[in-house]
Amino acid sequence: MENEPDHENVEQSLCAKTTDEELNKSFSLEASLSKFSYIDLDKELEFRNDLIDDKEFDIPQVDTPPTLESILNETDDEDESFVLEDPTLLNIDTIDSHSYDTSSVASSDSGDRTNLKRKKKLPDSFSLHGSVMRHSLLKGISAQIVSAADKVDAGLPTAIAVSSLIAVGTSHGLALIFGKDQNQALRLCLGSTSVGGQYGAISALSINNDCSRLLCGFAKGQITMWDLASGKLLRSITDAHPGTAILHIKFTDDPTLAICNDSGGSVFELTFKRVMGVRTCESRCLFSGSKGEVCCIEPLHSKPELKDHPITQFSLLAMASLTKILVIGLKPSLKVWMTFPYGRMDPSSVPLLAWHFVAVHNYVNPMLAFCRGDVVHFLLVKRDESGAIHVTKQKHLHLYYDLINFTWINSRTIVLLDSVEKLHVIDRQTQEELETVEISEVQLVYNSSHFKSLATGGNVSQALALVGEKACYQSISSYGGQIFYLGTKSVYVMMLRSWRERVDHLLKQDCLTEALALAWSFHEGKAKAVVGLSGDASKRKAIVADRMVEILLHYADRALKKCPDQGKIQVMEQHFQDMVPVIVDYCLLLQRKDLLFSQVYDKLSENSVAKGVFLECLEPYILSDKLVGITPQVMKDLIVHFQDKKLMENVEALIVHMDITSLDIQQIVLMCWENRLYDAMIYVYNRGMNEFISPMEKLFRVIAPPLNAGKTLTDEQVVMGNKLLVYISCCLAGRAYPLGDIPEDLVPLVKNQVFEFLIRLHSTEAPPEEEIYPYIRTLLHFDTREFLNVLALTFEDFKNDKQAVEYQQRIVDILLKVMVENSDFTPSQVGCLFTFLARQLAKPDNTLFVNRTLFDQVLEFLCSPDDDSRHSERQQVLLELLQAGGIVQFEESRLIRMAEKAEFYQICEFMYEQEHQYDKIIDCYLRDPLREEEVFNYIHNILSIPGYSVEEKQSVWQKAMDHIEELVALKPCKAAELVATHFSEQIETVIKKLQNQVLLFKFLRSLLDPREGIHVNQESLQISPCIIEQFIELLCQFSPNHVIETLQVLECYRLEETIQRLQSKLQEIIRQDKNTKEDPSLKDVEETMVETIALCQRNSHNLNQQQREALWFPLLEAMMAPQKLSSSASPHPHSEALKSLTMQVLNSMAAFIALPSILQRILQDPVYGKGKLGEIQGLILGMLDTFNYETLLETTTSLLNQDLHWSLCNLRASVTRGLNPKQDYCSICLQQYKRRQEMADEIIVFSCGHLYHSFCLQSKECTIEIEGQTRWTCYKCSSSNKAGKLSENSSEVKKGRITPSQVKMSPSCHLSKGDPAIKKATSEPVLDPQQIQAFDQLCHLYRGSSRLALLTELSQNRSGESCRPFGGSQSGPAFNSIFQKENFQLQLIPPVTED
Repeated sequence: MENEPDHENVEQSLCAKTTDEELNKSFSLEASLSKFSYIDLDKELEFRNDLIDDKEFDIPQVDTPPTLESILNETDDEDESFVLEDPTLLNIDTIDSHSYDTSSVASSDSGDRTNLKRKKKLPDSFSLHGSVMRHSLLKGISAQIVSAADKVDAGLPTAIAVSSLIAVGTSHGLALIFGKDQNQALRLCLGSTSVGGQYGAISALSINNDCSRLLCGFAKGQITMWDLASGKLLRSITDAHPGTAILHIKFTDDPTLAICNDSGGSVFELTFKRVMGVRTCESRCLFSGSKGEVCCIEPLHSKPELKDHPITQFSLLAMASLTKILVIGLKPSLKVWMTFPYGRMDPSSVPLLAWHFVAVHNYVNPMLAFCRGDVVHFLLVKRDESGAIHVTKQKHLHLYYDLINFTWINSRTIVLLDSVEKLHVIDRQTQEELETVEISEVQLVYNSSHFKSLATGGNVSQALALVGEKACYQSISSYGGQIFYLGTKSVYVMMLRSWRERVDHLLKQDCLTEALALAWSFHEGKAKAVVGLSGDASKRKAIVADRMVEILLHYADRALKKCPDQGKIQVMEQHFQDMVPVIVDYCLLLQRKDLLFSQVYDKLSENSVAKGVFLECLEPYILSDKLVGITPQVMKDLIVHFQDKKLMENVEALIVHMDITSLDIQQIVLMCWENRLYDAMIYVYNRGMNEFISPMEKLFRVIAPPLNAGKTLTDEQVVMGNKLLVYISCCLAGRAYPLGDIPEDLVPLVKNQVFEFLIRLHSTEAPPEEEIYPYIRTLLHFDTREFLNVLALTFEDFKNDKQAVEYQQRIVDILLKVMVENSDFTPSQVGCLFTFLARQLAKPDNTLFVNRTLFDQVLEFLCSPDDDSRHSERQQVLLELLQAGGIVQFEESRLIRMAEKAEFYQICEFMYEQEHQYDKIIDCYLRDPLREEEVFNYIHNILSIPGYSVEEKQSVWQKAMDHIEELVALKPCKAAELVATHFSEQIETVIKKLQNQVLLFKFLRSLLDPREGIHVNQESLQISPCIIEQFIELLCQFSPNHVIETLQVLECYRLEETIQRLQSKLQEIIRQDKNTKEDPSLKDVEETMVETIALCQRNSHNLNQQQREALWFPLLEAMMAPQKLSSSASPHPHSEALKSLTMQVLNSMAAFIALPSILQRILQDPVYGKGKLGEIQGLILGMLDTFNYETLLETTTSLLNQDLHWSLCNLRASVTRGLNPKQDYCSICLQQYKRRQEMADEIIVFSCGHLYHSFCLQSKECTIEIEGQTRWTCYKCSSSNKAGKLSENSSEVKKGRITPSQVKMSPSCHLSKGDPAIKKATSEPVLDPQQIQAFDQLCHLYRGSSRLALLTELSQNRSGESCRPFGGSQSGPAFNSIFQKENFQLQLIPPVTED
C-alpha cells in the first residue's frame, strides 16, 4: 500500500507556498471578486424569504430626533442609565448602570454575564465545507518591508491601507506604496525619517475611492495628504484637532470629506478645499471625547454600481464609543439617526464596526455590523418613501470567543478574528462556522501604543488604554473580496477559494469522499461562501456535474489501485464496501446510469470482489424503485451473484422489482420454482408472459393432494396456500402480485380467466376419482374463512355487470353444493359459509338467491342435541350467523327453543336482547358456567346506563332480588358491591333472604369491611347498628382471630355493646380455663387481653375521665376476678401469669387515668385489703418511678429542644454570612480577576478575604483530599503557618461572578510532618474562624455537661430494668450519675408529700 499523505504537513506546505502563479491568480481575481460581491447581492434577491430572520423588527421613528449637540452633552453617570431612541432595541437583561467611560478600570465591574449565555463551540467543519479561505504570503512586499527597515531605517510597519495599491505605514513616519501586480514592486516611498522624527509613527492610513489620494495620520496628531500618482505632498495638517494620536482617518465617498478620530476620543470632520490654487482644510468637531471616548469610526462606502442608492446621499457615519453606538448623517445636514447602548460587557473588549450592502426582502440596503465582546449585532438601514431612515435589528450572532476584528468578505460571508488570533469564517444567514484558521504566524501588528498615546505623553483614560491592548484596526484592510493582514515583518492576503479550488484542495488532501460531498452541495445550491459559479441553475449544475464525473472515475481508479493485494478476502471486501457505495450513490444522484453501468462497471469488473460489492450496492436502490432500466448484462450478473451466494430471498425481492423481459424467462421460472421463490415465479409469469392461470395451476398441484387425503399440510405447503389466496385476491381486485397494478386493459380479462378457472368442473389431467369443482373444494378445505373473505371483497366490486353477477350466483351455488352435500366440513366451516351468505343476502342491492330450507338445515345441524362435541364452536358459529343478518332467515320462537335445548345461552341472550326481555338474560348468565360471573356487570349496566325504560329496569331489579342468594353464593364481594350501589335501601330485606348463616357472614363482611375492596361510601349506606352487631356476632363465630383487625377498620359500631361482647368472650375463656390445664387457654387469654387493651387505648383519647374509668376498670376487674376466687391454701394455677397480666393492664391504663384513682381502686379491693399490701408494694413503687421518669424526660427534652434551636439559628446565621474579599486581584499572580479566553472563569474567595484564580491555586498545589472530594486551601494562610500552624480553608467555587462561598476551617494544631494525626485532621469536618467564635460563645454560655452526655445518661437509665435516675441508694463509680453532680443546674421541685 502507498503511504497516506500527512494532511497537516500538506496543509502547512500549501499555506506557506506562494508561487508566482498563485499570486498572479490572486491579484488577477481581484476585479472578478469585486464583481462577485455585487453578483452575490443579485443572487440573494432570488433566495426565499424564509431565509431572512423572522425576529427582525423596525425601530419606530421619533417625533423629534436628538441633535448631535444633545448627544454630546449627555452624561454617563452611574446613576443615570442611557436612554435609547427605541426601547425595543434594548436588551434589559444585559443593561448595566455603570459606565465604562471612566478614568479607572477598577471602578467598573468586570463580571461578564454574557459569558454565561455563550454557545458551545461548533464542531470542526472541514469535512462539510473544505478549506474555504486561501491565504498567501506576499513575499515581495514582505521582503521590501524588512529591507526598508534595515537599509533606510524605515522602522517597523504600523498600518496598512489597500485599494488598487497597497500602502504600508511605518514607525518612522514613512508610507511605502506597493503595486498589486505580480512583481509587487515598490512604487513610492512617501515622507522621510526626519519628518517621522517630528510627527512620530504613522498610526492610520486611508485611500480614497479612485486611488488618487492617501491620508496619513501620525502618532503625534499630524495629518498629511499625498498624491499617489506623482508622490507629491498636497497637504500637511497640524491644527485639525488637539495634539493626540490619530487612531482612525477615513475618506468618505466624497473625495473632499474625511473623518478622523484621535486618542482623546474625539471625532472630527475634515473638509478639503482649493481656492485660488491654495489647498486648505477645515475641521469640525463631531463628537467630543470629554463626554465619552469614541475609539472606532466607519463611514458607509458605496461602489459605483450603487452610487444612485437613496442612502448614499446621507453620507452615513457609524461611531463606537466605550458605551454606545451612534449612526449619524453628515449630509445634507448633521443629524443623529440612531443610538444603541452595548449593555454590560468586558471593559477590555474592542468595539468593532463594519458596513456592507446586503439583499433583504428583495431590496439591497446597507447593513451595519457592530460588536464588542462575543455578540455581533446586525442593523439593517433603509430609507422609506418620505425620506426618513429606518433601522431594523436583525438576528444577532452569539459566539464563544471575544472578537478583535470583523470583516465582510461578501454579503453572506463574514470573517472574524478572535483574541487568540484565530480566524473564523461564518455564514451570516445560517450563522454556521465554515472554517477556522490559525494566523499566529502572521505576528499581527497591534495599535496599543497609539491608543495609549505614548508619543504625546500617554494622556488618555485607563478605559481607552485597556481597549487598546488588543486593538488592531490599522493592521487589517479589506478590498475587493480580499483581506490583508499586516505583520511585524510580513503582509498576508486572504480570500475565498473558488468552488473548484475548494474541491481540488480536498482532493490534494486525499479526501475524495469529502470532495464529492462538497461538490454535491455546490450542485444542489446548498453550499456556503460559493465563488466562481455563475449563470442559471441548470448551467451551474452542469458545470459541477462534469467535475463530479471526473472525480468519480478517479475515485474508481483509486479504489482499484488502493486495494490490498494480499490478506483475507474480508479485508478486500471491507475496502470496496467503504468506497464503491459512494460511487454508486453519486452516479444515481447525478442520474448518470450510463456512466454507472458502462465506464464504472467496466472498471470495477476487473476485480471480482469489487464487482460483487458493486452488485450488492444496487439492491437497496432496486428495492426502493429508485433504479430502473438496468442493462441486461448487469441484471444477469446481479441474479447470478446473489444465487452464487445462496441469498435466494434477496434474489426474489430483486426480481419482483426488475424488468425481466430481456432475460431468459424459462430459465428464471425454473430457478424460482426450484428455490421456492413463488412470488418471483408469479411475477415472471405475469410480467414476462402475461400469463395469470399457470401459476395457480402449479400451486394447486402441490397443496391439493394432501388436503384431499385429509393430511396435515407442511409449513411450506401452508405458505404456498396463503400465497395462492393472496394471488387470487389480487387478480380479482385488479392488482398485480406481489406489488403494483395490472394494466387497465387486462383487468377484465384477468378476472374472467380466474373465475373460469375456479368454477372448472375438473382440473387438467384430472384422475378418475377426482371430485367435482376441485379448485373451490381445495380452497375451502385450506382456509374457508379467508377464501370466503376473498369472494366477499370481490363481490363488492360487482356493480351493473351482468356477467359478473352470473359468476357470483354460480360460485354461491357451487359453494352450497360442495359444503352442504358433504360431511367432511366442520361446523365452523359450514357456519362461515352461511355467515358469508347471510351478509350477502342482507345487502340492499342483493341479487343472490339461496333456498331458505338450507338455513333450517344448518340450524338443525348446529343445534343437534345428540352431538355434544364442539359445543362452543357451534354456538359461536350460529351467533356470528345471526349477527351477520341471518336472523331473518329463521323463525324466532323455534330458534329460541332449539337454542335453550342445546344450551346455547349466548344465542338466547342475543334473541332476548332483540325482544328487550333483559330480565331473562340474567337467567342466561346464571345458567352459563363460562359467563356466570359477568352477570354482576350486566345488572349494573342495565340499572345505571341510560337508554332503558323504567319498566325494563324494574324487571331486572326484581329479577336480581329474586336471585340474590345465588348471586351472593357466586361472588360475595361483587354481590355486596351491587347491593350497596343499587339496593342500598333494601339491605335488611336482602339479609332476611339470606338464610344460610355462612353466606350472610360473607355478604356482611364484604359489605362492611372496607378491606374487602368494594368501592362504596360506607356513610351513604346508612346501615343500622343492629346489622353491625349481627356482623360482629357472626365474626366472633366464624372468624374469631380477625375480630380485633376488623374492629380497627370499622367506624360505626357502638362501643359499649362491643366491649360487653368481648368481655363476655373473655370470661367464657377463663371459665373454660378452670376445666382444663392446657396452656393454649392461657395463651388465648393473653391474646384477647392484648386486643382488648389496644381497643381501649384507641378510644380513650375521645373520652373524658369518668368515661375512661368506666372503660378501663371493668377490664381490671375481669383480670382480678380469678385471683379473688383463689386462696392461699388453694392458689390459682396461673396466679403469677395473671398478676403479670394485671400489671400490664395497670401500666396501660396509667396513661389515661390518674394514679390516685388507680391506687384507690386497688386498695379498696378485698383481695388487697387484708394485710397484703406488701404484695403490691413493688407494683406501686414501679408506677411511681415510671411517672417521675416520664415527667423528667418530658421537661428535659423541651429544654434541650429550645436550646438546640437557638444554637442552630446562631450557627446558620454565621455560616450564611457573605464573604468580603480584601482586594480585587489574585493574591498569587497579582492580576485583576477577569474573564480569560484560554481558560474557564473560576474565581475562588476564602473567608480570610484572600482571592485567587483557580489555575493559580492549582499551580501552587493548594488542594487537599477530604472524604474523596478535592478542597481548596488558602495559599497565603498556608504559607504563613509553615512553623507548624496549619490552616485549611475550603470553599465552593462560583463561576463567572463573586458570591459568598461556604468556607470551612479546621482548628489550628501543632503537628509534625510525620504525625499520622494529620490525615485524620484533614478528613474531619472543619470550621472557619467565624464558626469557631460562635461555637466558643455558645460553650461559654452553657458551661456544664454536654447535651450528648445528658441524652446518653437518659437513654442508659431508660434501658435499665429498674431505673431511678434520682435515687440516691446506689453508690460507686458505676452509679456516679451526672444528675448528681453539683454543676448540674437543672433544679426540680419535688411534689409536696403528706406524712
